[in-house]
Amino acid sequence: MPTTIAPTPDQPGAPRQSPLARRWLRTGSKILAGAVLAGLLVYKLKFTPVPVSAHQAALGTVTAEVMGTGTLEARVKTVISPRIQERLAEMFVDQGDPVSTGQLLARLDDGELKRQVEVSEAALASAKATADRVRVDEARAQAVEQQAQLDYKRVSGLLAAKISSEAEMDKAIEQLRVAETDLLRARAATVEAHQQVVTAEKNLGYQRERLSFTQILSPYDGLVTRRDRDPGGVVVPGSSLLQLISTNELWISAWVDETAMVGLATGQVARIVFRSEPGRSYRGAVARLGRETDRETREFIVDVSLSELPANWTVGQRAEVFIETARKSSVLLVPKAVVVWRHGKPGVFAAAAGKARWREIKLGLEGGDKVEVLEGIKEGEHVVQPSQRGALVDGQRIKES
Repeated sequence: MPTTIAPTPDQPGAPRQSPLARRWLRTGSKILAGAVLAGLLVYKLKFTPVPVSAHQAALGTVTAEVMGTGTLEARVKTVISPRIQERLAEMFVDQGDPVSTGQLLARLDDGELKRQVEVSEAALASAKATADRVRVDEARAQAVEQQAQLDYKRVSGLLAAKISSEAEMDKAIEQLRVAETDLLRARAATVEAHQQVVTAEKNLGYQRERLSFTQILSPYDGLVTRRDRDPGGVVVPGSSLLQLISTNELWISAWVDETAMVGLATGQVARIVFRSEPGRSYRGAVARLGRETDRETREFIVDVSLSELPANWTVGQRAEVFIETARKSSVLLVPKAVVVWRHGKPGVFAAAAGKARWREIKLGLEGGDKVEVLEGIKEGEHVVQPSQRGALVDGQRIKES
């Protein structure tokens, strides 16, 4: 029996498909392909294990710290400057030199001031000699006055006995008055001479003090951080010769965000990490809290004293300060990186029978890369996070790496 071959759409005489049918055919193909891809994706998500990093919830110690960045500063620092205008004759110290209290740092030209001291000493000697002379004059005037008193009394007695005359009496009175006046003048001269001695002594003290200003001494034990002048030039009061710091107390002046203010107090333990030694921490303590916040950065100064300095240090070098505000021991800890927030609530993915199961947890103290868990998981449980970028879903199969 002969075989009948049906014509294809492309063959002559074959029935042609309408545009609507072709459109539906294409749409159906796309829907089918999408469904297949969705099915493959669902299969992969549901059945293909996702590599994860696992962390065991374990007991440990957590320390909460407030971090600030600052510089090494001296609590006491001084600009050494002259108190008088004079030529700088000598400098005895240089930058980096340690100094002790009373050590001679610099000397000004003292030739003119020495001569002024010598003049003042001569003026004092002259005033003292004058005072000695007027004291002798006062003693002489006092003796003359006493003799005049005796003569007056004697003539008065003779006049009462009608032995002496009125003329002798008048002469005795006159001599007594002259003697009393001379004594008053001598006493006034003595007071004036004493005042001149006092003035000369004060002037000598003033000139000697000015002479002492040519010797510039260290006010305390410290370190010269900068030298600003060299010998030969004329210096004036207030101009900087040296910059000096006290090495008795150095601290880190760190800028801390104002949001951390409530947890800070003087005496809190701190650790300091200098950028020159990033692998080492130095112990310290909060010495002083600033009382003014920068209006631009919203940070304030916290001064942290150091119990030890690096072998090589410079004033102004940078450091990070970590101030301990709280500490708990024997608490359940997990890495902060495994905490996932959902709808404003914290939780973790716990490993259970090869799957990631979402657990809502209650957080406690945070410190470093650890966080305390108060509720939600138990000690020894494994919490996981994806080894690569991405997010886990509840019930997803996992493979711990």
